[in-house]
Formats: sequence, structure tokens, C-alpha cells
Amino acid sequence: MTRARLPRLTDRLPLGDGLEVSPVCLGMVSDPKTVGAAFEAGINFFFVTADMHWPLYRPLREGLAQLLKKRGVRERVVVCGAAYVTQPDFCEMPFEELVEDLPGLERLDVLTMGGVYGTDFGARLPVYEGHRERSFQGARAIGASFHDRRVARTAIRSRLVDLAYVRFNAGHPGARHDLFPGLPKRRPLLFNFKSTDGWVDHARLRELGLDDDAWHPAVTDHYRYALSQPALDGALLSLERPSQVRALADALAEGPLDETQQAWLERLTAAHLSTP
Repeated sequence: MTRARLPRLTDRLPLGDGLEVSPVCLGMVSDPKTVGAAFEAGINFFFVTADMHWPLYRPLREGLAQLLKKRGVRERVVVCGAAYVTQPDFCEMPFEELVEDLPGLERLDVLTMGGVYGTDFGARLPVYEGHRERSFQGARAIGASFHDRRVARTAIRSRLVDLAYVRFNAGHPGARHDLFPGLPKRRPLLFNFKSTDGWVDHARLRELGLDDDAWHPAVTDHYRYALSQPALDGALLSLERPSQVRALADALAEGPLDETQQAWLERLTAAHLSTP
């Protein structure tokens, strides 16, 4: 099953208490200028770690700091802070430090539990529910980045969070069978992450013996693959430079992959990942 059209960067989705977010959430970048280019193209949703991978998110923080200097921009963007610490006693300080560190941020609109498994979700959830209830650091929604689809399914069906991130790509398509089917219409927003894991470059395609006449998927086709799934509302992406923002917009305008193309991309990625 595939959706009729792909989301556009300028689309908006309701989230939490009055927030509206683009279907693309921008995470790590290599060039800080990518943040401004993304905002100009319609992306208003940004994902920033508050602890793990802190150095890797420096360009994103720098880009956000530059963007937030512009008058009126803070009210037009939604910033999701993610913390991977699991001990309930330590689920506040990372967010406080992030807001203090990033000039112009002022608050975090969404607080997200990073790297959630079934063994820790039960202990972390009440803390985040408390954050949302008292608007800790300005939060108007809570989310979770799930590494366990069973607990993700329970959380989504029971509406325990406002936003769920799950791994889904052509090399990791299991959610299409054990998570997406039967999800209720009224549920948290559902975004994927790691869209391009398993992408095959042209040199590798030749190693695999792919015929020159066969379809050689571009890296942006992996975004199209993920967002072709009707169950997904959006995607968390890492774009290195401003030119990739335009490439993403152009790819989404091409429309969804049909089921034959999706199956081909899965077979190609599986061959790439399984062959030395």
C-alpha cells in the first residue's frame, strides 16, 4: 500500500498543545547554513540532542542560533529536545543545559525520550508526563524515539506520547508488517528515522552486478520510500548542506514509489547489506 502523494515541506501537522510541525524534522547537519535553507524551504521542525552525540549536533545548534536571531522566527519554529539518559532523576538537567547553551532558544517545544526500549520506557514516561503537565522548559508535547517496535506499538495505540519516532527504511522494513497495520486514526504523530541506511552508491551497484538499464535509486529515493507509507506522518532527516534541501524538495515532488519500486529497493538494499 502506498499513499496518493508525498508530504510537502510546507505542510503542517498538529502536535501536542497547539503546535504545528512540518512533515520533515531536521536533525544533524554538516553546514550550519542548512538550517536557514531548510526554514526558507518550509521546514519548521528541528531535532536537537541534549546529551548523546552533542558534538555532532554542533553545526545544527550553530545554524539554529543564527536563525533564531531573526525577528519573529522563534514563534514559527518547533524545537524538539531529545535526551538519552534513562535514570528518572537525571531527566531534567540535559534540557536545562540545552536551553541555556543555545542563544535565542528560550524554551523547548517538545521533549523526547531518546533510544527507548521496553526495559526503560515505564520508568521514563511518568517523568516526561510530568514535564508536559507543568510545561517544563516550555514543553507542549512529549515524544519518544523507539528502538523497540513492540513498546512503540503499545505507546502509540494507547496514546502515551504525542510523537513517536521509529526506525524504518528499505533495509529495516519490519515496521510495515508489525507496527503500521491496524494503527488507530486518532493517535500520536509517527515519524521514521534512519531513512537512508543501506543506500547503495553506483560503485557498489556495479559490484552487485546491476544492469545499466536497471533502476539505480538515488539517495533521495530512500526518503520517498519511507514517506510512501501511509502510516508515517513524517521523517526525521539529516541533511548535510543547503543543496540537499532543494534535492529533498524536488524528490518529494516526484511523488511516492509504487509497490514494485518499493520491493525493488528492499531487494537491492538487502543484497547490499548481506554481500561482503
